Amino acid sequence: MAVTRKKLIEVALPLEAINIASAREKSIRHGHPSTLHLWWARRPLAAARAVLFAQMVDDPSSRPELFPTEAAQEVERERLFAIIRELVKWESTTNEVVLEAARAEIRRSWRLTCEDNKDHPQAAELFDPDKLPAFHDPFAGGGSIPLEAQRLGLEAYASDLNPVAVLINKAMIEIPPKFAGRPPVNPKSRSEKTLHCRVWRGAQGLAEDVRYYGQWMRDEAFKRIGHLYPQVEITAEMVAERPDLKAYQGRKLTVIAWLWARTVRSPNPAFADVHVPLASTFMLSTKAGKEAYVEPVIEGNGYRFTVKVGKPRDPEGAKNGTRAGKAQDFMCLISGVPIARSYIRDEGKDGKLGSTLMAIVAEGDRGRVYELVLRSLSGCCVTAP
Repeated sequence: MAVTRKKLIEVALPLEAINIASAREKSIRHGHPSTLHLWWARRPLAAARAVLFAQMVDDPSSRPELFPTEAAQEVERERLFAIIRELVKWESTTNEVVLEAARAEIRRSWRLTCEDNKDHPQAAELFDPDKLPAFHDPFAGGGSIPLEAQRLGLEAYASDLNPVAVLINKAMIEIPPKFAGRPPVNPKSRSEKTLHCRVWRGAQGLAEDVRYYGQWMRDEAFKRIGHLYPQVEITAEMVAERPDLKAYQGRKLTVIAWLWARTVRSPNPAFADVHVPLASTFMLSTKAGKEAYVEPVIEGNGYRFTVKVGKPRDPEGAKNGTRAGKAQDFMCLISGVPIARSYIRDEGKDGKLGSTLMAIVAEGDRGRVYELVLRSLSGCCVTAP
């Protein structure tokens, strides 16, 4: 039987520091692979790092020969807590001083474990003091835990049934180590005289190549299909209706999204020739101080949309769009007649659903700009294929 010692995680953790770092992480991890695809129930990197460290490091109470009194054990435990408090900070993800301090503690506990088990029948295979045990996460998901295990010096293995998870983990924990410490190979970097004089740490060289070829692919895509994504020119007419666009007057902004709504013929016989929107919400942005919403304007037997900024006059109506209660039915924008799901389903089967443009989203200087350039009347709906 292998000799085991109680680990730090079994006794105590500086939970307050871990919680604060985990909550802060969500709003500041810009540019991190975890923002590329938001995985379900993703574990905060700070929490994963802290838990892995605490699982690998012995609690002082398990080493009475080193810490014979409770007071000595408490002092040592607080020292380990100080390492964790620094380790969980977002800035420490690339701080080699902090990371190496954590790795040193892990190696120290592992060597003591190997010493405890030097007489084990498989000691040479299982308890090599110069080789840390490998880490395997069979349900890795977004890869937070194996990524942090690798950062702490463990050889990490990850698997998942979902091919998206497999792709994410390959990009984060499998490919980068293969190019660790290597210089970039892209033409721009290779032409620089300082290429071979510089020390390329970790995946810095790979990152340079990803940036270079990513930009190349974007430029090539723009050359080939850029004409399909026309820019939006902010005119004086738009500014007259939307004073908040004055700073962009005369400029052409890049469109990053076209927001459409499905449409269906009104079930009211008086408006049977009118396609009305099935909009789950009219809110475009709910961020405090940057609210934006679509306001439908009824014009005779038709309608059009306008984009407004600020808080809507009818917050509940803007939030619900044309939805009608919890049954997920909708209502006719013009007549107010309920539109049952069964009616929508039947219209869809007959190929009679359409779509209408509600708003466009453009790239501004300090965030998104919402506008409607094409004035969309109900008679201008695009028939769905």
